[in-house]
Amino acid sequence: MIKKILPAQAFRKLAALYTDMQTSYSAHAQTLGLSCDGCPQNCCTSFFQHHTRIEWAYLLHGLRELPADRRAAYEERARAYVREATDALSRGERPSIMCPLNDDGRCGVYAHRLMICRLHGVPNRLRYPDGRAIDFPGCFRSQELCAGTDSFPVLDRTALYTRLMELEVQFVGPRQIRALPRVDLTLAEMIVQGSPKL
Repeated sequence: MIKKILPAQAFRKLAALYTDMQTSYSAHAQTLGLSCDGCPQNCCTSFFQHHTRIEWAYLLHGLRELPADRRAAYEERARAYVREATDALSRGERPSIMCPLNDDGRCGVYAHRLMICRLHGVPNRLRYPDGRAIDFPGCFRSQELCAGTDSFPVLDRTALYTRLMELEVQFVGPRQIRALPRVDLTLAEMIVQGSPKL
């Protein structure tokens, strides 16, 4: 039986999961020969939406650890991001806007960055309980490295995602999670909206 756990315990477990994600990502990137050094593109302009309250809360936990002036600057950037993204979506365009937490190519809350920020670059796969699988090609540089070959490493993130969802249920509570609406927010929207309702 799954029981609700305290935020501090949930955050410790999430930090451990993030370490495992980084280990898997690094191994796949190294095998592939993938590096972000000198890349002409920036994944931090990708329009990512995130889906867990535990990652949302952990991100805000990281923001609260920052000096007040730096946190305020990120919050202002987040509000600007939401306005620009809303305008782009209203025109039928996919937003391509720099993440509000990006400082000259570096993440301002690197230890608290979300799952997709950690795993996006390499080719990866997510398997569903019904047997379906979705493949994600990774970043453009990763796709270039894999072009013309039938065999390249693919990070199966199913076990990592399963652990994340188990943590989500423990963090929110097994009863509450069924009653709450699905999370489908950009990082900027998470910052603007504040702490998730549990």
